[in-house]
Amino acid sequence: MLLRIALRKKPLKLTALMTAAALAAAPMAAVAQENKGPPVLRDTETEQLLREYTRPILRASGLEKQNIQMVIINQGVFNAFVADGRRIFVNYGAIMQSETPNQIIGVMAHETGHLAGGHLAKMREQMAQAQTQMIIAMLLGAGAMVAGAQGGGGNSGLANAGAAMFSAPGEMIRRNLLSYVRQQEENADKAGVKFLAATGQSARGMYETFKRFTDESLFAARGSDPYVQSHPMPAQRVAALEELARSSPYWDKKDDPALQLRHDMVRAKISAFMERQETVYRRYPLSNNSLPSRYAHAISTYLHGDLRSALTQIDALIQQQPNNPYFHEVRGQALLEGGKPQEAIAPLRRAVALSNNSPLIEMLLGQALVATGNNAYTDEAIAILRAAVARESEAPIGYMQLAMAYGRKGDYAQADLASAQAAYLRGDNKTARDLASRAKTRFAIGTPGWVKADDIVSAKPLPGQKSN
Repeated sequence: MLLRIALRKKPLKLTALMTAAALAAAPMAAVAQENKGPPVLRDTETEQLLREYTRPILRASGLEKQNIQMVIINQGVFNAFVADGRRIFVNYGAIMQSETPNQIIGVMAHETGHLAGGHLAKMREQMAQAQTQMIIAMLLGAGAMVAGAQGGGGNSGLANAGAAMFSAPGEMIRRNLLSYVRQQEENADKAGVKFLAATGQSARGMYETFKRFTDESLFAARGSDPYVQSHPMPAQRVAALEELARSSPYWDKKDDPALQLRHDMVRAKISAFMERQETVYRRYPLSNNSLPSRYAHAISTYLHGDLRSALTQIDALIQQQPNNPYFHEVRGQALLEGGKPQEAIAPLRRAVALSNNSPLIEMLLGQALVATGNNAYTDEAIAILRAAVARESEAPIGYMQLAMAYGRKGDYAQADLASAQAAYLRGDNKTARDLASRAKTRFAIGTPGWVKADDIVSAKPLPGQKSN
């Protein structure tokens, strides 16, 4: 189930770590992006694959117990970055453009190098120091201008020098920051190669990716790709990375064919959901009878309204891999979105079981149970959705469906509370407060529901959000 949501729960600096130098020159653009919030994609299959990619790297880096999360951003360009010390962000475009697992794993290893090296905190220190230097330089420049003005024409040179001091420090500080950024990038390269070697993986994919961007940046206009901008890659750095990567005994190690197939399946799924149908069929022509190609065709077919043909194609996929939870999931999703929620229940139950109770798939099952309009399913839907939101608390859809189930049961206190939680996660603070205030009047004072509602009423808006 590919969901598009806004990541809202906690404030994020949604700028790649290595754009810090650019922030000094254009802070307002960065702030605007932060306040807008990142558009996030949620999909169990893709997230599970990324977790498997990063788990051994995090273990090798000593970060395994830090609960580092992978977040997929709804952007088609190649980009990956760390922003808050506990999450690695990756655009779906980075997955699409990585032809092998090793290529995206190499990028994840590089970003883990930033986390393990504490580069976020160190960069904040550098930025604070740069701001202090800028303020001091401006004060000195202002003082020189005042002294020149008071001394008359004979001190015009001093006044001119003071004026020049306003502009000169900015360029010097920017250069210092860029130099610091380059050093951090090189350190992350070294750490990434080290982590890959420690896990018996090749660093070839990291080198191939960075080499590709270095070659493309020779011809691309400035600002064309955020990964090129945020990860400055001069030829000497890529040459050093190649030498380091080739020194690993795992340089020629290939990806496991089964892992390559899963990687290709995820890329096909993303293409089907995120690209135009004609683009999907250019990537995966009908003459291509591979499993990823057929997966893309089946999803694209149901998305464009031909449910009967889509189900035939999905059933053929299930016949080939009967224990693939994501084939059952897409069958249930197609039926649910095709107006057949009763028929969607069985494949979604199977998907939940095969996926070890994935909360996102449980939410889809809960939605199907609610959508039937059959009150016999209400208690089951509530139980499933409560379990799902307890383990996956940042997906508004779970709370939205829970509110509908409670409403059908006539439990309006819980319905208001769930609706308030959904609104809060969407960033609609006014609606969240209004619903939570009403929920408080329905709960007995001091009960768990009343306390949760009161927390929402009392919650302060996140930085950059309106308080209305």
